[in-house]
Amino acid sequence: MSLLKISNGTLYDPAHGINGEVRDLWIQDGKVIQAPPTDSLKPDRIIDATGLVVMPGGVDMHCHIAGSKVNAARKMRPEEKRTSAPLKKHGNFRSGTVGSVPSTFATGYLYAGLGYTAAFDAAIPPLSARHVHEELQDTPIIDKGFYVMLGNNQYVMQQLALGEEERVRSYIGWVIGAAKAYGVKIVNPGGVEVWKQSGGTVHSLDDTVPHFNVSPRQILQGISRTVDSLGLPHAVHVHCNNLGMPGNWTTTLETMRALEGHRGHLTHIQFHSYGGDADDQSTFCSKVPELVDYVNSHSNLTVDVGQVMFGQTTSMTGDGPLGYFLHKVLGAKWYSADVEMEAGCGVSPIVYKNKSLVHALQWAIGLEWYLLAADPWRIAMSTDHPNGGAFLAYPQIIALLMDRNLRDEMLQKLPPAVKNFCTLSEITRQYSLYEIAIITRAAPARILGLRQKGHLGPGADGDVTLYQPDIDVQRMFELPRYLIRDGEVVVDLGELRSSSIGNVLHVSPDFDAGCLPHVEDWFNDHYSLRFSNYPIEEEFLGSAVQVACTTP
Repeated sequence: MSLLKISNGTLYDPAHGINGEVRDLWIQDGKVIQAPPTDSLKPDRIIDATGLVVMPGGVDMHCHIAGSKVNAARKMRPEEKRTSAPLKKHGNFRSGTVGSVPSTFATGYLYAGLGYTAAFDAAIPPLSARHVHEELQDTPIIDKGFYVMLGNNQYVMQQLALGEEERVRSYIGWVIGAAKAYGVKIVNPGGVEVWKQSGGTVHSLDDTVPHFNVSPRQILQGISRTVDSLGLPHAVHVHCNNLGMPGNWTTTLETMRALEGHRGHLTHIQFHSYGGDADDQSTFCSKVPELVDYVNSHSNLTVDVGQVMFGQTTSMTGDGPLGYFLHKVLGAKWYSADVEMEAGCGVSPIVYKNKSLVHALQWAIGLEWYLLAADPWRIAMSTDHPNGGAFLAYPQIIALLMDRNLRDEMLQKLPPAVKNFCTLSEITRQYSLYEIAIITRAAPARILGLRQKGHLGPGADGDVTLYQPDIDVQRMFELPRYLIRDGEVVVDLGELRSSSIGNVLHVSPDFDAGCLPHVEDWFNDHYSLRFSNYPIEEEFLGSAVQVACTTP
């Protein structure tokens, strides 16, 4: 039995309404416990947190850290590896490379170095899940999970077109359990399948996907109903059609309306909030106020931002046609892949330039989302790592949210026309530490349905970050004084002290197994592997935690 006492820290625990109160925190065997009623219980270690800010461990609910497209990006960016300082092997800690797409070991170490204890990969084809689990086992310290992409799955589209919703429900329940996934992702519903067929895409929710005779709206609504009926802890995770295109805000608004009556999480919402004409970039502008008004008034919806930060990074997406579009626009190298029956992807380097009006507006639009959202419990911090920038940029984003003067200084370095096409310069709001704790910890944990994370109450995982207050907010969040995971000190004054493995978080919803013979017959007729070889065995996962689904 291990017992840790964090003494006299200034706690920020929004899930329990604790806003900067000086308290003690006790962690026993990796879980937060009530303070012992007497002095009879002696801790094995006491951390004097006097003057330190104490928050739950950070939770990144949308990133790309494993899978085939991540590995393709690692291979196609040798120029980044040459210019980024490597992580060298020392003691029990492994070596790694950094850049915008760090290697597996480096990913775990770098997240821990920022005070994060959980991260979720947002776009995994079920067929790739076995290898993804192997990568996640090589990503130390943090807990992790992933969402499987089903918005262009051929079996799902076929059954939706036939009106066979019970088959859809059973198939999705089976495939999540088979892949040992945490949630369901929809990427450009129907559009990736059109790309695979003809090199095109869809442009509205009511276009028809050839051969399958189904629309993006049917896919979106059918899967969102299924996710709710299966009782998954996280809502359907939606990457809307027309990502990155001027004028796409109308598609985004229609997507929000199509989710009426069901939970929906709209991811990297910044990339879906553009006004203007797709054929005239001079009309490019923000439509955040219109979209945020809708989200503010519809409690079934949550978002993460996908903040763009200036500099070099790598675009990687399960949206194949988008990957090709970026390649054409940027003239950079490009990688594309087709995953049989299920999905596709595209990878290309990108540099966001502060002298570019379009890039400057993307930066401003992300900040507008944070600052105009009325309820911080329904918005989560993300850069869509690495698409808008690496997760290492989170401290810089926090500083921008907490300091209007810093935002104004940045605006002065951007093209003057930025102020004509967005409202950022007019926004006076500044985030508090309490609100930062919400959008980086409490809100993503709640949105994901992780009851044991994002808070410091009894029963919570013993994941705690301690920061030294600093007038330089970015520096404060770049270098936690301590990171504690599962009750163990992992980071102390910027030095790694432990390299624990971390758990894979997954779900296993109930479904009607009577539908599986139909799935198996279809599967064996269409896939290049047998149905019986598809599911991943529990013992393959290593350290894993199955998160409960709710009873529909």
